[in-house]
Amino acid sequence: MDTAEIRRRFLAHFENGSRWGAHTAVPSASLLADDPNLLFVPAGMVPFKPYFLGQEKAPYPRATSVQKCVRTPDIEDVGRTTRHGTFFEMCGNFSFGDYFKEGAIELAWELVTKPVADGGFGLDESRLWPSILHGDDEALALWKKVTGLPEDRIVRLGRKENYWSMGVPGPGGPCSEILYDRGPQYGPDGEFGTTSRTEMPVELEDRYLEIWNLVFMQDELSAVRSKEDFDIAGSLPNRNIDTGMGLERVAFLLQGKENMYEIDVMAPVIARAEELSGRRYGADRDDDVRFRVVADHVRSSMMLIGDGVTPGNEARGYVLRRLLRRAVRSMRLLGYEDPALPELMPVSRDRMGETYSDLHSDWERISRVAYAEEEAFRKTLQAGTTIFDLAAGQVKESGGRVLSGQQAFSLHDTYGFPIDLTLEMASEQGLSVDEAGFRGLMAEQRERAKADARAKKGQHADTSAYRGVLDAHGPTEWLAYETLETESRPLALLREGHSVPALAAGEVGELVLDRTPFYAESGGQAADAGRIEFDGGVLEVLDVQRPVRGLVVHQVRVLEGELPADAGTLHAKVDPEWRTGARQAHSGTHVVHAALREVLGPTALQSGSYNRPGYLRLDFGWTSALSPDQVRDIETVSNQALRADLPVGWQYMTLAEAKEWGAIALFGETYDDQKVRVVEIGGPWSRELCGGTHVDHSSQIGTVVVIGESSVGSGNRRIEAFTGVEGFAYLARERDVVHELTTMLKAQPDDVVGRVRDMVERLRATEKELERARLSQLLAGGAGLAAGAQDVGGVAVVAHRVDGAGGGDVRTLATDVRARLAADRPGVVVLVGVADGKVAVVAATNDAARERGLSANDLVRALGPHVGGRGGGKPDMAQGGGTEVSGVDAAVAAVAPEVARALGGA
Repeated sequence: MDTAEIRRRFLAHFENGSRWGAHTAVPSASLLADDPNLLFVPAGMVPFKPYFLGQEKAPYPRATSVQKCVRTPDIEDVGRTTRHGTFFEMCGNFSFGDYFKEGAIELAWELVTKPVADGGFGLDESRLWPSILHGDDEALALWKKVTGLPEDRIVRLGRKENYWSMGVPGPGGPCSEILYDRGPQYGPDGEFGTTSRTEMPVELEDRYLEIWNLVFMQDELSAVRSKEDFDIAGSLPNRNIDTGMGLERVAFLLQGKENMYEIDVMAPVIARAEELSGRRYGADRDDDVRFRVVADHVRSSMMLIGDGVTPGNEARGYVLRRLLRRAVRSMRLLGYEDPALPELMPVSRDRMGETYSDLHSDWERISRVAYAEEEAFRKTLQAGTTIFDLAAGQVKESGGRVLSGQQAFSLHDTYGFPIDLTLEMASEQGLSVDEAGFRGLMAEQRERAKADARAKKGQHADTSAYRGVLDAHGPTEWLAYETLETESRPLALLREGHSVPALAAGEVGELVLDRTPFYAESGGQAADAGRIEFDGGVLEVLDVQRPVRGLVVHQVRVLEGELPADAGTLHAKVDPEWRTGARQAHSGTHVVHAALREVLGPTALQSGSYNRPGYLRLDFGWTSALSPDQVRDIETVSNQALRADLPVGWQYMTLAEAKEWGAIALFGETYDDQKVRVVEIGGPWSRELCGGTHVDHSSQIGTVVVIGESSVGSGNRRIEAFTGVEGFAYLARERDVVHELTTMLKAQPDDVVGRVRDMVERLRATEKELERARLSQLLAGGAGLAAGAQDVGGVAVVAHRVDGAGGGDVRTLATDVRARLAADRPGVVVLVGVADGKVAVVAATNDAARERGLSANDLVRALGPHVGGRGGGKPDMAQGGGTEVSGVDAAVAAVAPEVARALGGA
């Protein structure tokens, strides 16, 4: 039974109804979680979390879905075990205050045991072992009733395995699992009928495979200290069901495969990798790990790109980059050096595209992003390998055997070199890596990034205070679309995540109002600015955010007076000029996006944006720089849309209706299936899902002035532009520059570029002539230096200080002097240059000198301490640097003794 059929049967089982009622089939949400605490959706219940938490009313009493999921903590374990994968699909059924334990048990058991001919999975009942939470007598009785199994066939497990919570106060409840016994060849007998054990030993996990987990959400938890240590305050007012059946696990059971990597949607990728590499899956353990990494990471990367993730150096982008590069590297370790993704990813697309048709329709963009990242990584490998070899050589020369954490971190941070590649290459050279030091530096970097993000958002890391305000008072009445002013009441006053009684003049804190006209930063649009007035004082609004869904929080500074937490009515006022500029910029972003697609084609889709009054930037997936003509065309099309005075409107509809209407759902955003806001400019010319504020007609944007186009990472470009008054101000500055140049050059505006080009060419020609003259003068002294060579043990030694010469000049002069020495006599040249407070040391030896055991590399290393520096190179030529000019003469004087010492040692 192929994976697509398993998925179809699961949904049909719940959609068709039973005595427990038909379920609403909910399409998979995006992999990008609408949750500040999650990068990706890690479980099937995540899209339904607001309903389980009581934040929103569920639009249906029962639901079923097959949800795309990604879990990333186990990336290093992918392939090493057959239980770990990054992307997977979770089949689930959910009850929101409807049926409970008996319904969940009956529905799950019926599907897994029902004959294949009747639409079920046809699993052998004798191999199925239900598990319950030890002490959940209700579940025990229901399993016996529904299945007819004896009590000794039902496994009792403790809280570690069979109790679910979110790790914080809130809903929780016991679980039941359906375990499948794969047979004695996969592990020892569980002895469940006779043991008092309440934990599942690791050695049993491969044999007794968990295929379905049923969560009975019934408890209200007041404190959670660990997975097994928590307090139950009472029962939930509405009991819910959340179940999850691993699609890949059931697939490899029904397909008779050993593990998830061999099922129909993954095995073809391994087969293609076998063809490319000439190696065979199953022949070598290390190669098998690499094949599995390739199969998993190619599929996971493709699905992430499909949902709008682009490679980057942080958060989601970093995970994607890591997956792509691990796949490419694994193919290289299998012996395949050519570009691998163009060969492998289409295979995965053809298998997964049977269910996810967007993989086919959006393939041009997906493949462009993936292939560009591979090409960038191939270049990284070339540059990083050179830097690694240099670092490894320095460690060996110093007699060490450990590459420092700082060196590994620099390779990672500066050159994008993955730590696992550094570890492997170090091992090949007989070195180890200070992993602890590397991890520490990575942790410091992540903490700095988190601190920066928190500072930018004005948020405290812990959202429990905001959650408490939301639970106590309900969602904020948000009126940003309707008005610029409201009379409001304060609900909470916070500082650093804690309630405070008051804010004094000059202090900064967070204020929650019952209603607000302020736009909270979202969808790329900056938060509104403005003021909030209260009896006896004024607040400046610095930022507006939504730390939890439904709650608007204002970061404020007290300009006058003291704000008490129980202040009376407050008057909230958005700065009207700010809002006008923000509307122009956001509508301008939509216009530029539409113009971009008109000029470059429909695959040039926005991957991110930011706009504030008068300014916008738009990131889009594209692998090459735009030509000046393309940039000019985008600007022209944008301004033609402004001149056409296109109407701007918006309306609400379901997500499915919006997509049918042709609205663009922007990557990286998550949407409510039932209600989305579609903004259109000029009808079908521009239709996007958007929650921002906009002008009423395109002409109100004023102008669009493109000020730059640049790269923002592999496969991504950025356009920046000014709008409105800021756009006109930019053009005025450009006009003033042209006026000043025409006056200075006594030329007409149309002639300025040609005149400046002529001047630059003449200047460059003059600079080249001066450089030739300077170099000629420098080399003119070469003959005299060679003639004045000192004899040290039969070796001609030239040691000299060269003032005003940098490293390149000193190297050129040293090469010239060496060439002037007699070829049949050992010769050594050491020149020390001084320029701009920096010291350059260059040593050169001829063939005869090297035969006597003299090395330029050794000489530079020996002289380095005199000038406060170091260096190195090869035996024939080496170079170093330093900062202590006072030591130059001592370095020059040390050359002859160092040569004599080397000769004596030889």
